[in-house]
Parts: sequence; C-alpha cells; structure tokens
Amino acid sequence: MSTQYRQVIAPAVFLLLGIAGILLVVIPIDDVREPPQFMYGVVLDAGSSHTAMYIYKWPADKQNGTGIVTQHSECHVKGGGVSSYAGERGGAGRSLEPCLDQALKDIPKSRHHLTPLYLGATAGMRLLNISNPIESEKILKEVGSKLHTYPFDFRGATIMSGQEEGAYAWVTVNYLLENFIKYGFVGHWLSPGRDTVGALDFGGASTQITFETADVVEDKSNVMELHLYGRDYHLYTQSFLCYGRDQVLRRLLAHLVKTQGAGPHVSHPCYPAGFNVSMKLDKVFDSPCTADQMPTPYSPQDPLTVIGTGHYQHCLGNMSKIFSFDRCSFSKCSFDGVFQPNVTGSFMAFSAFFYTHVFLQRTTGITVTSPTLLEGATHTVCNMSYQEMLEKAPDQKGRLQDYCAASVFIQVLMLQGYGFDELSFPRISFQRKAGDTSIGWALGYMLSLSSLLPGESMGLRKALRPEAWAGLIFLFVFLILIVSVFLLLKTCQKKDSDGII
Repeated sequence: MSTQYRQVIAPAVFLLLGIAGILLVVIPIDDVREPPQFMYGVVLDAGSSHTAMYIYKWPADKQNGTGIVTQHSECHVKGGGVSSYAGERGGAGRSLEPCLDQALKDIPKSRHHLTPLYLGATAGMRLLNISNPIESEKILKEVGSKLHTYPFDFRGATIMSGQEEGAYAWVTVNYLLENFIKYGFVGHWLSPGRDTVGALDFGGASTQITFETADVVEDKSNVMELHLYGRDYHLYTQSFLCYGRDQVLRRLLAHLVKTQGAGPHVSHPCYPAGFNVSMKLDKVFDSPCTADQMPTPYSPQDPLTVIGTGHYQHCLGNMSKIFSFDRCSFSKCSFDGVFQPNVTGSFMAFSAFFYTHVFLQRTTGITVTSPTLLEGATHTVCNMSYQEMLEKAPDQKGRLQDYCAASVFIQVLMLQGYGFDELSFPRISFQRKAGDTSIGWALGYMLSLSSLLPGESMGLRKALRPEAWAGLIFLFVFLILIVSVFLLLKTCQKKDSDGII
C-alpha cells in the first residue's frame, strides 16, 4: 500500500473507532458489568431402575432464567431405584449420599442455601404405591429426611403421575430445542415460529408419549393445557404403566411361563440361542405388572431355567400378546383401550429408545429411519446367537439377552400401538442429549416448579439496546461510504495527473 493511501485510510479508521467509542459511552447500555454469578438447581430423577442427579445453572441476573438454563453436571447413583429398598430401613436415603456429596462440591458454597432441590419418583414408586402404599410412604419420608440434612433449599420428594412425567419431558425437549422462545439478533426474546416436537420416553417401568395436537382429545385424562410465553399449548399425553423396559421383559417371561406351564424349564424365543439363565419364580411374579399371570399353585422359591431359542417370528408373536388391540370405546385407540389421536409432527425418542436404537445400528449396521429398517434390524438381532452378539458388543455382556425383546417391543409399540408409518417414522429423532443436557423430564420438572417458565412473553434485551445497534450500523456504513468515495476520487485524480505529458 502506498504512503498516499495509508495517509488517507489511517485517519478514517481512527475516526471510525473514535466515533464508535463515543457512541458506546453516550448511548445508554443495559447490564454491562462483570459476568454474574450462577444460580443452581438440583433434581433427583428417582426412576425404577436407578436414580440420577442433574444439576442445572443459569446466570443469576437473568429474569426467570428464560432460555438460558443449562446442565452443569450429573451423577448416577449406584444400585437400584429407591423403590428397590422397600423393607430396608435407611437404604434408599444412604444410596443418594455419594451424589449429594458431589453436589456440595459442584455448587459454590455461597449458593448452597439458594439452590432448590427436588426429588421426583416415577413408575417404580408408582408400582410400589399400588402394591404397598405404606412402604412407599416410608421411603419418601426417609428420602426427604436425608435430603433435609443437606444445606440446599429442599422443595419436596413426590411421586409423579405418568401424565406429569410425559408433560415435563415434552417441556424439556422443546425448551432445549428453543421451540418456545429464543434470542434474536436485535437483542429481544423472539418466538421462533417453529412447531413443537413430541416426546417419546421409555423408562424401566413405564413408557410415555406426549405431543401437541389440534384434534379433539376424547379422553380428558389425556389432555394437558400449558400456557407458556404468551401461547397456549394443547397436548395429548399418555403414560403406560407396566410398559417400561424392565417390566415388559418380566411380563413377557410371565406369559411364557403361563403358556408353557410352570415347569422347571421354559423356552424363550426372544433370548439368543446359546443363552440360558436360572432364577426363582418370585423374580418373575413379584411385581403388580405380572400378578394376573401368576400360576396356581405358586411357590416363590421354585426354580426356573430359561433357555434361549432366538426366533424372531416366535418372539414377535409372544410379544404382541402383551398388547390388546381389540377393544376401544373411542373413535380410535393406540392399545389397551386407550384413546390416541393420529401422531403429527416430529418426535424425539430418548431413554431406552435411544440405547436400543444405538445397539441395533452397532450390531447390524442398519440406521433405523423407517418401519422397514426397524423390522429388518430387529429380525437380524433376534436371529443372532449369543456368541455373535458378544463378539459385536462385548461391553454389553450383561444385557445382550434382552435386546431382541426390547427391539421387538419397540417395533410393536411404535408401529401397531402408536401408529407410526413410512411417512411419520422418519420424523423420529433418537437422542440422549440436546447439546450438553440430558433429555428427560428432570429439566422440565425443575423449570415448572421453580417458576422459570413464564406464562407471558418475555421482553428481555441484550446488553446493547437495539437503537444503539441501529446507530452503530448506520455510522459504520456511512463512514465506509465516505472513505470509499474519497479513495475513488483520489484514484481518479491520480490517473488524471499521470495522463498529463
């Protein structure tokens, strides 16, 4: 660059920066200060098979924490869910201590007393409350007493209904995807104008489906009305107790025992060939989900040997018997006489849906994106021997025998039950996390109970006001034009002077 041009450009750049600096000082700016401290919230997801703790955080100076709550850390409690400690005094509370101790370290001490702490128990405790309500109440009190000993703001330990579990998961999914509200470039919270996404949850003792629908929901117990960010959401939600992964496996085995007789040996078409396991009958029938299948006479300590035969068609036939598709008192039903409108829009499937989906892809090489591919992958897995499965997924050794049954269950549930087809199934996304946040009901639960989800629309702004942005943009464009015109004139003058002989 020539000296002449540097003499022109340098003053222009300094002029530009100087005016911008003056503008930043003169124009009022909101909340320009040191980065704020975070606020924190803790949710214990007391599921049927285990308990997980999630710690969330959001900037302390943000009104309602809207759109900015993120997952800070998580901890998974060793052992079974709190319901598995029935009859063991103190066991449920003690099991939570390692994760609660981690929370003491993960959350700054100055924020401990301000941190809300919740425990939500799901289908495992719902089942215990059916079979032994006195014992379930004792466990809740025991867990509550343990949580009270920590310096957090304990807000309660409750057993959630299936509808609540489904709705909170739906809130989590759409909150993380910014389908409710997001920050716009101009510095305002904006409605993105996107459709919401349905939530498909597959836990240990129940499964949930929740989605927004314009259809009339004929069974009012399936209706959930939410008012968030100035908009109404009309949801269909249904939870199927005893249709979680662990209980389905138990119900299937109970069905096989009943149909084959309560002898010491049972053939299992969903277990891979080459896999055998021995157990006592009480492991099959000590659940409210299998009580109606209990043989007569019944001796809990009688031995049972289960022999895997690995046969897809036989597995499918037996699994289908768990569902009832032949009774419906509404215009349409999913199964077991439960009303369901047609599935619409996109869905996110998580929990055991995600893990089964990953296993199918890993062992068969098939990415399940359609009903045909789901059936193909499931058929392939169910016809594998135990040794073939072990070679493909050695780290899953303790669970290999259950993947065929889980895959067949998902096939029947989604295609025959929920009614997903070649057009709607590809709109299901199988995920475990959105960003760095685990998907499930826990975040939606905390947001709702902490009033971090406002009913009305938000009017927040970024640090620099929109008029300041507009002024700066105009100024920069104006100065660039001035400099461009000046350089153009100088170039023309130079050409004219060079042309004089």
